[in-house]
Amino acid sequence: QVQLVESGGGLVQAGGSLRLSCAVNGRTFSRYAMGWFRQAPGKEREFVAAIRWNSGSTYYADSVKGRFTISRDNAKNTVYLQMNSLKPEDTAVYYCAAVTSFQSSYYYTQLKEYDYWGQGTQVTVSS
Repeated sequence: QVQLVESGGGLVQAGGSLRLSCAVNGRTFSRYAMGWFRQAPGKEREFVAAIRWNSGSTYYADSVKGRFTISRDNAKNTVYLQMNSLKPEDTAVYYCAAVTSFQSSYYYTQLKEYDYWGQGTQVTVSS
C-alpha cells in the first residue's frame, strides 16, 4: 500500500511563500512520476505541477508558472512544491499524487492518470 502524506500548508499573506512536502512510503519512489493538484471551495480539482520520474523535468499550469517550483529528493522519498509570490486565488487544498511511470518523455497532468493520492493540506492566502 502506497501512502502519501502532505505537510507545510498554512496561512500566509499575499506575496509570501510556502513550501509543501509530500512524503511517500513506496519502495520504488524513484519510479513514480509525481504531481501536485489543488482544489478551491466550489471548484474542481486542478493540475498545478508535475515532475518526471527519471529526469526531474518539470511542467506547470500557466497560472503558477514562474512562481511555483516542483522538485523531488529520491533519497528522502519526498516531493516538494515551493510556492512564491502567493496570491489569494492560490487558496485551496493542495494534493500530491503519484503514478508508476514507464514513460520517460511524458508529463502526467490529468487526475485520472494518477494511482495514489495524499489527504491534502490547506493553503490560505490572505489579501
